[in-house]
Amino acid sequence: MERVTLRIPKQQIEEVEQMVETGEFPNRSEAIRSAVREMINEQQAESRDSPTKHTWAKV
Repeated sequence: MERVTLRIPKQQIEEVEQMVETGEFPNRSEAIRSAVREMINEQQAESRDSPTKHTWAKV
């Protein structure tokens, strides 16, 4: 596994921490890995089903 450093808004990391505290995820890293897997799976499903792509980045 590779290490990645990223910046996340405080409110979002607090929400991730809440999911860890309630036992939904064992730790922050697993919560973030799960979100990335979900994003990749959704992107792959959309590319198979539709020619239009979902834009993930918010500016």
